[in-house]
Amino acid sequence: MTTAEINSKILNDVVFFGLRLAMGVIFIIHGYSKFGNDGFVSWISSMGIPGELAMIIALAEVIPGILLIIGVLNRISASIISIIMVGAIFHVKGAQSITGDKGIELDLILLAVALVIIVAGPGRISLSQIIKKIPRCLH
Repeated sequence: MTTAEINSKILNDVVFFGLRLAMGVIFIIHGYSKFGNDGFVSWISSMGIPGELAMIIALAEVIPGILLIIGVLNRISASIISIIMVGAIFHVKGAQSITGDKGIELDLILLAVALVIIVAGPGRISLSQIIKKIPRCLH
């Protein structure tokens, strides 16, 4: 393997870690703000979503966010986030416009990043990849 190929692989892993880190931070902050937020409960109720789901929605953002950062269950976490983003695009914002009020540009980017993680996986800078290598080290 040439130095260029090694550098390319390292760069790919750093990029995937960066995508997971950015996505994780966004969803941890976004989900955390929903805990105990009566305004959020009222808001989702006004859209026909039962207010009792507020805690589940918050957890469905925070937990996958944490898992993405540490690199465990990445494809499942990204799948959950994809479902949330499709709901945000079509149910919450009605896919009315790309930009402006109720614009879906950020939602589309987050959905695209989640889909990349689902397809490509977490990269080698992840706890799941480190755990996979441990049995080989013990031999």
